[in-house]
Amino acid sequence: MVNRFRPHDLLWGMTPEQLPVDAPGWVIESVGAGQPVVVRRATTAPGQIAVGVRGRLREQRYATSMAITAISRRVMPEDLCHVAPARDLPALRTLAHLRPLLDTCGWVWGVSGSAGFELASGFAALHERSDLDLILRTAQPLSRSQAQVLMMLIGTAECLVDMQLQTPNGAVALREWAGPSQRVLLKNAHQACLVSNPWNPQEQAA
Repeated sequence: MVNRFRPHDLLWGMTPEQLPVDAPGWVIESVGAGQPVVVRRATTAPGQIAVGVRGRLREQRYATSMAITAISRRVMPEDLCHVAPARDLPALRTLAHLRPLLDTCGWVWGVSGSAGFELASGFAALHERSDLDLILRTAQPLSRSQAQVLMMLIGTAECLVDMQLQTPNGAVALREWAGPSQRVLLKNAHQACLVSNPWNPQEQAA
């Protein structure tokens, strides 16, 4: 079992018995149905991984932790790029539209959010007005001009596309990095802070 997990990874193996005693009923129901949990950005005790449980409603999100030894399966966002969808919805049609563009962009990309959850698990998580959540693995800096070109490409989509750049220091929204603000919000397991360069958070804006 790979022991290095990243935000947006989906994990199987959580059972109702592993949940806190005060977990809401919908959380117990979701986990009991065999749904995966999603890795989130947070620090935990050794041997644990921070995860979130999804419910049927948008506001049903529950933060907890899971023993690494309990994990039976892991699916990463980049594993889902070419999974055939079982339903015909705007977010999934958008994914099909963007796939050839993203496959040739030179970066590793993946599907997260509701679309990723549905593609990986088979549980219905999308609806007609769902956004499409994507990630881009950017170990090396993506320039603002590159970000603007990418925003133009995804701006042609049928539904709203929310792409996160996954840098070595945390995540930043592509929309922000492509925008005019000198500083953007960088989120990692320890904090969320405004930086001028997500790949070098100590760098000061000119």
